[in-house]
Amino acid sequence: MFLREQQGLEWAGGAGSRSLGRHLVPLADRSLVDRLRVAAAHTDWVPDLGQRIGTRDWWRGLITCTALCWGAWALSPGWRPILGYTAPPVSGAAFEETRTQSIAPLALGATTGRRMAAGALVRPLAETPERPQIELTAALAAGDNLRNALQRAGVGGDEAARVAEMVGGAVKADELRPGTVLSLTLGRRPTRFQPRPLERLAFRAAFDLNLTIAREAAGALAMQRQPIAIDRTPMRVRGLVGPSLYRSARAAGVPARVVEAYIKALAGRMSIGDVTAADTFDIVADQARAATGEIEVGQLQYAGLEHDGRRLQLVRWGDQQGSGGTFWDANGQYERQGAMGMPVAGRVTSTFGMRMHPLLGFMRMHKGMDIGAPYGSPIYAAIDGVVQFAGRSGGYGNFVKLAHAGGLATGYGHMSRIAVSPGARVRRGQVIGYVGSTGISTGPHLHWEVWRNGRPVNPRSIAMSSVQTLSGDTLRAMRAKIARLTSTPAR
Repeated sequence: MFLREQQGLEWAGGAGSRSLGRHLVPLADRSLVDRLRVAAAHTDWVPDLGQRIGTRDWWRGLITCTALCWGAWALSPGWRPILGYTAPPVSGAAFEETRTQSIAPLALGATTGRRMAAGALVRPLAETPERPQIELTAALAAGDNLRNALQRAGVGGDEAARVAEMVGGAVKADELRPGTVLSLTLGRRPTRFQPRPLERLAFRAAFDLNLTIAREAAGALAMQRQPIAIDRTPMRVRGLVGPSLYRSARAAGVPARVVEAYIKALAGRMSIGDVTAADTFDIVADQARAATGEIEVGQLQYAGLEHDGRRLQLVRWGDQQGSGGTFWDANGQYERQGAMGMPVAGRVTSTFGMRMHPLLGFMRMHKGMDIGAPYGSPIYAAIDGVVQFAGRSGGYGNFVKLAHAGGLATGYGHMSRIAVSPGARVRRGQVIGYVGSTGISTGPHLHWEVWRNGRPVNPRSIAMSSVQTLSGDTLRAMRAKIARLTSTPAR
């Protein structure tokens, strides 16, 4: 880049010549040493001998390797042994003095400190004395009882039975949980051939009770109860569903089994896939908090969800016979939905529809479903009903027909034995017979038919639905429970 002033001066030269640019200054020739140094720096002296074998670079690398090997051999000190210092051997008193102050494994005769010879007052013991007391711990195993655990710890059988009887007056034997830790103190025994007496036993008999059994001055065992204060305020957790209802509830501190019960309760009233990230879940479960810091979370009692401006409220209500301890809504309704259950444990060998008959050899309408099962397997009633027929029925063999509400009827054929009689009422899951191969049959299986208003239908197409409703004092009591649970402060 030329400056304007410099360009004008260059054009304003003499008359003899005009310079169109700057003259280049020739570089001085490098010396031989410099040229060799540059060439050596740009030469690869250690190429990979596994590549380009036979080339000039390969031969150069081989020469370099040979030179390095020769140099290592030429500079090696040889195979002369190196002499080391060895401590002089000791014996006698010097050896004993040295051994007491050295560090060595016990298996090689190590000792700690100086050995002192026995004096005139030392007398050898006939036997090693026992400790006056032993403190130890034991734990109840699965399927174990208190008596067996005490006997394994060294308590005598009679004393272990007496302690178990004393504890049984405070708590039931089946309430002692596996893993309960027993802290024992065993006293001095009269002889080596007798078990040690129990001096003290302490353990947590229940979530709200500690028990201590100690030996009194008179020698008898006495039990002391130590109640533990329990706060039974329910646990309530509210929060946004977010990307995952399960993960959000777990992150809020709800136990996994409570979250699973909550999702199952919602699934009975709505599709879980309809729950959005903007919805709000509300979970209330039983909780017991001990004064010692332990926490126990019980059953789910309330399942709430705010979805699309609507509020779904489900509360646990009812006994085992009435509703199975399931969830009712705030209007006092309990709805049960689902497909008809399988009447026998087995695999489906033939479905409903046209098929080639295995014995008759031509296409024929199969009005039911065949379920293969081992001979003698129990057959259960699919739903509640009344036995309309029970006996022999042509190609069906031993056959049972049940009449149900809503114009439904179910039939069970090829039984080996019938377990009900006509006119009897049966409940869902009750055994009505056993799998066999009577009638026109190729092997042990159950032929299951379903009729709706007298017409055969596919058993898998039947969806069962039942609605129960509360009223009066029962409905008011249930709503009072909802109000009590939802008034619990959420965390």
